[in-house]
Amino acid sequence: MYRILVVDDEAGIRTLIAKYAHYEGHEIIEGADGMAAVELCRNEKPDIAVIDIMMPELDGFSACREIRKFSDVPIIMLSARGEEYDKINGFELGVDDYVVKPFSPKELMLRIDAVMKRYARAFANEPRQAPSANEVYEFGGLKADVTARIVYIDGVRAEMTPKEYDLFFYMLKNKNIALSRERLITEVWGYDYFGDDRTLDTHIKLLRRSLGKYSSHIVTLRGVGYRFDSDA
Repeated sequence: MYRILVVDDEAGIRTLIAKYAHYEGHEIIEGADGMAAVELCRNEKPDIAVIDIMMPELDGFSACREIRKFSDVPIIMLSARGEEYDKINGFELGVDDYVVKPFSPKELMLRIDAVMKRYARAFANEPRQAPSANEVYEFGGLKADVTARIVYIDGVRAEMTPKEYDLFFYMLKNKNIALSRERLITEVWGYDYFGDDRTLDTHIKLLRRSLGKYSSHIVTLRGVGYRFDSDA
C-alpha cells in the first residue's frame, strides 16, 4: 500500500484518482493548489506525489522546485498539454514520470506502481559500505566520479537530474558499446517501465545539454539507440 499525495485544482480529477487508488488499497492525501502540494509533502511524508501543472497559488513546476529543496519523493506530473517543453522542464526538476490529460486512472495506477518499484529496486541496490576506491572516468576535460555521483566539465561541477546521472553513468560503464533503446530503458528505467519511450530521447537531449561541448561523446545510432564514444 502506498501513501499517495494527489494535488489538482479540479476536484473531479482528485475524486477519480482517489476512487481507483482506494480500490487498490492505497491511502490518499488531497490538495487543491501548489502551496498545498509543498506543505503536504513536508508534513504528511507521502510515498509518491501526483501533481498537476496548471494550478492556482503556485503552479506544479514551481511546487516541484520547492519540494525538491527538502524531499526526494517520487513525483508524477499531470498536464492537459503534451508539449515537449513541459516534459523537459519537468524532468529538469527531477520529475519521475509525466501523464497527459485525459488519462486512464488504471494507467496512472500502473505508472505509480512502476515508479515505486524502481525506487525500491534502486534503494535495494545501494552498496552497504563505500568501496575502497572511487570509480572515475576521464575524457579530456570531462570527468565523472561514478561513486560520488559527480560530473565535472572543464573543472566546473555539472548539475544534473538523478535520472541524467543514472543514464550517463550506465553509458559510461558501457562505453564504445552500441546500446539499443530497449536496453537503455530496461536498465535505466526498469524492465517494468510503463511510459512513453520518447522519455529516453528527452533525457538524452538534457544530458547532451549538461555535457556542453562534450556532448559529441553521445552518438545517435539511427534505428538502434545510442553509444558513448570515448574517442569523440
